[in-house]
Amino acid sequence: MRTIRTFLFVVALAAALPVCSQETTYGLDTLVSRKTVTSTKLFGIGYTELLDTYLSPGHYTGPELRFLSHIIRDYDDKPVSKLILHQAFLTSAENKAKNATELGGMYSFSYGLLYNWNFLDGNINLKAGATADGDLGFLYNMRNGNNPFQLRAAVHLSPTAAVTFNTHLGNFPLSLRYEVAAPLVGLMFSPNYGQSYYEIFDRHDHDHNLVFTHPFNTPSLRHMLTMDITVMRQTFRMGYLGDVRQAKVNDLRQHQYTHSLVIGWVKHFKLVKLSPR
Repeated sequence: MRTIRTFLFVVALAAALPVCSQETTYGLDTLVSRKTVTSTKLFGIGYTELLDTYLSPGHYTGPELRFLSHIIRDYDDKPVSKLILHQAFLTSAENKAKNATELGGMYSFSYGLLYNWNFLDGNINLKAGATADGDLGFLYNMRNGNNPFQLRAAVHLSPTAAVTFNTHLGNFPLSLRYEVAAPLVGLMFSPNYGQSYYEIFDRHDHDHNLVFTHPFNTPSLRHMLTMDITVMRQTFRMGYLGDVRQAKVNDLRQHQYTHSLVIGWVKHFKLVKLSPR
């Protein structure tokens, strides 16, 4: 009888363990939210044309190297996505006579909220919203003895949209994506015509150096057409980036036209947030 009672006790204990384990795993934790993160790292090489009449009346052309970190966060429980974009680029450009060089660099950060619409069972995704952008950079003319340096700084709000089409190329998943953004309103720094940086920063003689920007004095556009292809569980992205930056403020003109080939890789992962009951 003792052997039978011992056997029944062991069976009852074994049956109770999964129940206790399930209560510990599922009873104490509640799924609060889940988001899908698409993180893309891109390297770009391209051609750029520069003009800054504060430094020189001539056009400068040359190569540009660019790095982009493009992150999209999609949420299962709401139709809004977050866009986080980091850009950094360096430029070396020469004038037509090949006797003067301008060196430039800039870091740009964008943070945006985009609303989602899905069509054709989710094979087509449309995002639209706005991003808050900040730019900080420089342009240096190696030939100038007087005023060789130009500071570039701006903040602006940009309507932004992106459309993604998911399909297959044979057995390989394929995504085509187009993203576009255009600054609408903002503020930018600019010296006034004939004003030196010594007057601005040493003598504090400010003269309309913070300028309100809008499409009529800074018509600009950034757009990117890319293709994602997945091979052996690795997703690669390649495509075209066009970045047009223009400004006509304080009787000074500047622009930078960039056309780049971009290539990199894409990572998809899910983040799950749990909350105790």
